[in-house]
Amino acid sequence: MQYLESNYMMVIVFVGSGLMLLWSYFGSAIRGIKEVGTVEALQLINHKDAVIVDVREQKEYDTGHLLNSKLIPLGTLKGRIGELEKYRDHPVLMICASGQRSKIASAQLKNLGFTQAYSLIGGVVAWRKAELPLEK
Repeated sequence: MQYLESNYMMVIVFVGSGLMLLWSYFGSAIRGIKEVGTVEALQLINHKDAVIVDVREQKEYDTGHLLNSKLIPLGTLKGRIGELEKYRDHPVLMICASGQRSKIASAQLKNLGFTQAYSLIGGVVAWRKAELPLEK
């Protein structure tokens, strides 16, 4: 106990970093974001006719994107939600470069009542790593 009292700042940093680590693992699930890997994404696309929404910027999109994906940059998603309205009850796969922006986009769709919004874990980086096709 003496050690804890003497080194309270180090204990706070240790506990804080542990909580941040746990949040990185469980935060998406707590917020209700459904994340899928490349295999699950392929199943959604091929067997459930998922709509693919790329939330990157135009320059990123032009370097390579998934076949039949629709470009709606994250910053414009709320204003362009009408384009996705007819897919409210269909699987919608959100994709970005690394998976961070697509999580935000999936959360936005979930809050707007989309029942099947998914985020690709690792984004286009993971897609390329799995050697799956992209078009330019």
